[in-house]
Amino acid sequence: MSKKHFYFGIILAALIGGLVAVAGFYLTRNNGSQQLNPLNDRQNVRFSSYIDPSEFTVPEGLNFVYAAELATPAVVHIRSTYSGNTATAKGRPMQQHPFQDMFPDLFGNPGQQIPKGHPGVPRGSSGSGVIVSEDGYIVTNNHVIDNASTIEVVLSDNRKYTAELVGTDPTTDIAVLKIEEENLPFLSYGDSDKIKIGEWVLAVGNPYDLNSTVTAGIVSAKSRSIGILANEAGTGIESFIQTDAAVNPGNSGGALVNLKGELIGVNTAIASPTGSYSGYSFAVPVSLVSKIVEDIKEYGTVQRALLGVRIGNVNAELAKAEGLEVNKGVYVADVNAGSAAAEAGIEKGDVIVEVNEHPTRTVAQLQESIALNRPGDKVKVTFYRNGELSSVMATLKNSMGTTAVVAKSEGQLELSGALLANLSPEESRQLGIEGGVVVERIGNGKWAEAGVAEGFIITAIDNKKVTSTEELLYILKNKRGEGTLVEGISPNGEKVYYGMPW
Repeated sequence: MSKKHFYFGIILAALIGGLVAVAGFYLTRNNGSQQLNPLNDRQNVRFSSYIDPSEFTVPEGLNFVYAAELATPAVVHIRSTYSGNTATAKGRPMQQHPFQDMFPDLFGNPGQQIPKGHPGVPRGSSGSGVIVSEDGYIVTNNHVIDNASTIEVVLSDNRKYTAELVGTDPTTDIAVLKIEEENLPFLSYGDSDKIKIGEWVLAVGNPYDLNSTVTAGIVSAKSRSIGILANEAGTGIESFIQTDAAVNPGNSGGALVNLKGELIGVNTAIASPTGSYSGYSFAVPVSLVSKIVEDIKEYGTVQRALLGVRIGNVNAELAKAEGLEVNKGVYVADVNAGSAAAEAGIEKGDVIVEVNEHPTRTVAQLQESIALNRPGDKVKVTFYRNGELSSVMATLKNSMGTTAVVAKSEGQLELSGALLANLSPEESRQLGIEGGVVVERIGNGKWAEAGVAEGFIITAIDNKKVTSTEELLYILKNKRGEGTLVEGISPNGEKVYYGMPW
């Protein structure tokens, strides 16, 4: 063998040995990897419902940017100032606000009393609001501005205005403000009736001078009643949109919008043991909000239409007890004499399931359907009676039992020889009370016989708080020849009680 062949053989053997060594190394590493990292293989197993995020893009309609850009310029910050001794009035502690527990930061410490005779220290609260027209009309919650002496509005571009309070509706916790400006950004009304459970929504607020916050969530329920607006006169209306979009105290009065950037609700409350957001928020649907705004702008006050029934939700227990053949709907426990329901032929024991062909499976749904109307409007009421489905047309009435609309300047009531009127907001602030009814004139009748004096302010009847003539009339209309205890404030500021037959 020549030296040439010898060296060639050595080189070839070295190359073959190197290739074998490399191949063995990789085979050994792969086997070891399979033994040491079995979790990697398990995580790579694909389930039939799994979709790799890299395999799809979010549809344009689910992008929150468009709705947020439309909504944030139209949502404002609201600062309410309360001057004078608002904690007490003539030695009487002011009643805790119904939203105190839900939004403690908004209303301060209810237990803190200002010493008697102290002039009081101005205090304030804050919240959000929504511009609903380019000429400066703003919607917020009534509890954000209730009893405020001054209301300041701060726009998203930091312009500041003193707002005029145009009107309020405590029964839905909505208030309407007005600032003097033109060409403002505003939100168009959407259709809250068409939103569906599971639909994406944004909660937009302007709290704590943060100059807008946007949170996202889904609609988790509709026509929800949580008992925060209920009053003893039975006039509170709750039919909230429930979402899981985060809402905190400063967002109260802000906008709930759909992905088109349309207003579908006004954020009002949260369900929370701490006063901070913990899972659920609630908004007044825009179907009610828009009607309230129109009423206040046109008439100066909300036109509340009534069917005139006492109602409750149908459940399994009630259905069994009353022998009902349906397990969903609104049970008519009683019908007020002379009411729209009575004149239409609705009877005790009927189960209302539709109003104007909109389902009314709960009290909240029925209240919302009726509240969308005005006195004098006709509604189609569908109900079950003895297992048979029937429909009637009912002409809705106001709280005084007529079909007339009531203008703000006509906010008076003649009843049993007395002329009664709502206490003005300024008088309410001075007295430290949440509304009331003043006796403006006394003639022959029950009030004179009971010794009631002109100027007397009615604050409660049979321990049921009275803040307006509407509530007073509602309470008295349900009396049936009973003795009545009337509580109030005399013209000299003393608390007085009168007993009178009714």
